[in-house]
Parts: sequence; C-alpha cells; structure tokens
Amino acid sequence: MAKEYIFTSESVTEGHPDKMADQISDAILDYIIERDPTARVACETLVSNGFCIITGELKTETYAPMQEIAREVIREIGYTNAAFGFDYRSAGILNGIGEQSMDISQGVDQESGELGAGDQGMMFGYACSETKECMPLAISLAHKITAKLAEVRKNGTIPFIRPDGKAQVSVRYVDDKPVAIDTIVVSTQHDENISQKILREAVITEVIEEVIPKEFMNDDITYHINPTGRFVIGGPQGDAGLTGRKIVVDSYGGYAPHGGGAFSGKDPTKVDRSGAYMARYIAKNLVVAEVCSRVTIQISYAMGIVLPVSVMVDTHGTGKVEESKIEECIAELFDLSPAGMIKELDLLRPIYRKTACYGHFGRENIGFSWEETNRVEEIKSYLF
Repeated sequence: MAKEYIFTSESVTEGHPDKMADQISDAILDYIIERDPTARVACETLVSNGFCIITGELKTETYAPMQEIAREVIREIGYTNAAFGFDYRSAGILNGIGEQSMDISQGVDQESGELGAGDQGMMFGYACSETKECMPLAISLAHKITAKLAEVRKNGTIPFIRPDGKAQVSVRYVDDKPVAIDTIVVSTQHDENISQKILREAVITEVIEEVIPKEFMNDDITYHINPTGRFVIGGPQGDAGLTGRKIVVDSYGGYAPHGGGAFSGKDPTKVDRSGAYMARYIAKNLVVAEVCSRVTIQISYAMGIVLPVSVMVDTHGTGKVEESKIEECIAELFDLSPAGMIKELDLLRPIYRKTACYGHFGRENIGFSWEETNRVEEIKSYLF
C-alpha cells in the first residue's frame, strides 16, 4: 500500500518582526567582522511597538554604530511610514550590548592557539533530491512566495501591500515523493482601504502563479489569502519580534530536525551557526554525489572542545553504502573543528544579513559557500 501524507512548511517576509530582529543582529555582525575578523559577536535584537533594543555580548577592537545600522535595516525593509505601524526615523533604539564573558572567551580563544567550540549543542544538516537546490519542496516554495511578496511590494507591482507577511505551503506526498500542492496560505499586511477580492486576485496572479512550478499547479489547490479578512496592523506594532524565533523557517521547514540553537547574530566560532552550515554542506554534497537521495547529519560539540563529540548519518533507507562508511568518509575528508569549518566555508565574510530572511539553505548563487557542491568527486572517490 502506498504511503500518503501532506507535509506543511511556512516562511515569513523580511518585514515580519522576528525577521526584522534577525536582520538587525546579522547586519551588526557583518559590520563588525568586516572590520575585525577576530571579533566575537553574540547579538540579540527585540523590536516592538515603536522601539528596538539591541543586546548581547561582544569582544572586538572596532566600534559599530548600532543605532545607525538598525535604522538602515528597518528603512531597507520598508518601514518608512508611521502609517505602517513602525518608522525607521522615529523608532526609539536602545543599545544594551555588553562585553563577552571571560569564562567563554578562554574556552574559544585558547592559549595553545586552538579555537574551541563557542558553545555546546547539536546541529543538523539535511539534503534531499526533491528540488534542484536539494531542499524539501514545501519550504522551498514557501520561501519563494514570501520573497516574491517583498519583490512586488518594492517594485510597485502590488503597491497596496505592506512589509509584514507569511506564507504556508502544504505538499501531498506518495511514497515520500512530492506529487501535488494541496493548500497555499498567504497572509500579507495591506493598506487600509483595499478590498479582500482585489488583494486575493493580486496575490494569486502576481505572486503564487509566478513562483510555483507549473507541474505542481492544479485546479484542486485550496487558497487561503488573508484568511482573517484584514491585516492592516502588522510589523512590530502588531507583534513583538525577537532574534532567533524563526529557527524552523531558517532551516528545513520542519522536514528535518533543528538542534535548537538560532543562527542570526552569532559569529562563526559559535557552532550553532558554523556547525549547521557545515552539516548542510556535507549533506548536499552527499546527495549530489548520489550516495543517497536523502540524508540527515547530526554533529555535536562541547564548549571549548575543538573536535565534535559525535557525528551521526541517517540516509533514511536511501543510501548506496553503509552509514558507518559515510561517517568514516566525513571524518577523513572534512575538518569539523571550528577553525576548520571557518576556513573551509570562508565564514569570516560579511554575508550574514543575506542569510537572515528567506532561509539559510537552498539559496544558490548568492555567495553561500555551504551551498556549493565542490566536494562531490572526493566523496565519490572515497565511497565508490
């Protein structure tokens, strides 16, 4: 009997309060590491009704104009009018950044010159053959919808929508293969006087039909466009936003595990970020090398310890070689120390604000080194 199920993933726009917070934290990180690659950054942001609080810990020799950076991010997102519920010019911005604890610092920057893990924890990487970017279909399509919402807002194609928004895509699977889209949900902030009918038609025509592959479009898709009927109050006026509160949106849309640690605002000595990127890099290269069609990788670390505590591979029954052999391959070909991952993926670059909306994974050709498949031939040589 065929195994059938529906799986759902969501994405949010760059104007969603949580994503505003992520982008501010990562913009501050970018500014600092561009000027001081040895900096240690753990930046957290809160946005709420009319204000923004920046907090966290730093160890750096450079000065970062936190308020100016935050205001510019908010402006670029599109909160440029008080009628939207938040305005980059008038929002109150408080800088509460402190100095990194010496107890943490001594574990990371060790006297031996080694770089220890910046925290304990477990990270997951995932890849599959469902899409050309090796991502699950539902989260891939949800991100495309929210990115398109921002595009049509900014270029004037749909001038009556505002920055805040969400999308949700439900995909029907048969024997673990996607066969159709079941339901699409889109909620977008909008101007006061626009009708539900006009909004619905614009979103379906200019957003959904523009990004969903034709082979997945069908007359049986259920659409819920602004299902409450009204979404005028949005952004930080409607809901407080916090750095790291959209970790499932950031990774695999719930289709694969997430270790629990957020990515945004953290320099790459924090293995929550670099370990997750490395696990994705390895997983994607394994799938492209046709070692398996689906794989989950877990890496775990202890604070101050250079090498992982554990590495686990699960090919979900799709592997062409034993999982223990794949684990040996990873140990032989990939340096999973913090310094090794930073070097392999060239992580001391100011690339992080770009990661902070529309997903950290599956976005190719924008400088995300963990999406490259340059280790495929080495993997094939080792395993086959």
